[in-house]
Amino acid sequence: MATESHGAEEGLVFHPMDQFLVTPLFGDGAVAWYTPTNVTLWMALTVLCVILLLVIGTRRRAVIPSRSQSVAEMAYGLVHKMIEDVCGKDGLKYFPYIMTLFMFILLANMLGLLPLAFTTTSHLAVTVVLALFVFISVTVIGFVKNGAHFLELFWVSSAPLALRPILAIIEVISYFVRPVSHSIRLMGNMMAGHAVIKVFAAFAPLVLFSAVGIAVTPLSILAITAIYALELLVAFIQAYVFTILTCVYLKDALHPGH
Repeated sequence: MATESHGAEEGLVFHPMDQFLVTPLFGDGAVAWYTPTNVTLWMALTVLCVILLLVIGTRRRAVIPSRSQSVAEMAYGLVHKMIEDVCGKDGLKYFPYIMTLFMFILLANMLGLLPLAFTTTSHLAVTVVLALFVFISVTVIGFVKNGAHFLELFWVSSAPLALRPILAIIEVISYFVRPVSHSIRLMGNMMAGHAVIKVFAAFAPLVLFSAVGIAVTPLSILAITAIYALELLVAFIQAYVFTILTCVYLKDALHPGH
């Protein structure tokens, strides 16, 4: 038994999910809702980066923009056009919230790609809160703006009358599933990419001069580089997808009915 235990310790042992553990910043005690953790630290850094980019980086508003101003203006234009195309002019009054949501998710995803960083959007607790804020907000907006007519969202008037009650039940279920799919999509994509990088990274330290290392180490390094580049793209795409789905849900609240 001792020999087997010793052999297991010398073998290749790695835990790709350890990078998602929530740990307190001070001490090793239990994590409560009020405990400062690595999650709260990186969320605070994300908020700071949003402020630096959108407030500090654009304070001069030069005719020839700086790099930070150019990035902020491109993000502004992207989200503004997204809202206008999906929701129409009525949705532009909600631009500040959607813009903040997009920038927070985007920068949280990007910061999570830094060495030794923590990806806050890889945790369901974070993405669920973001999704619930969207769900509750658009539902309130729908009832405030349309009153009982908001319920027309669930009544498919173009379908045959006999099928409408069944379709209404399906529509109600799909409506309340929105925050689940909205949050899991973001969390799952961010977690999966980081886990794959960690798996390939476990093979990189193999001794280069060993028979296995000569073949495995370069391949693992190339794989990490390729996946990392892909993760940069995924970080942007997932922020875009989360935001455009928010716009779609807002459109249903502003203009219910089929």
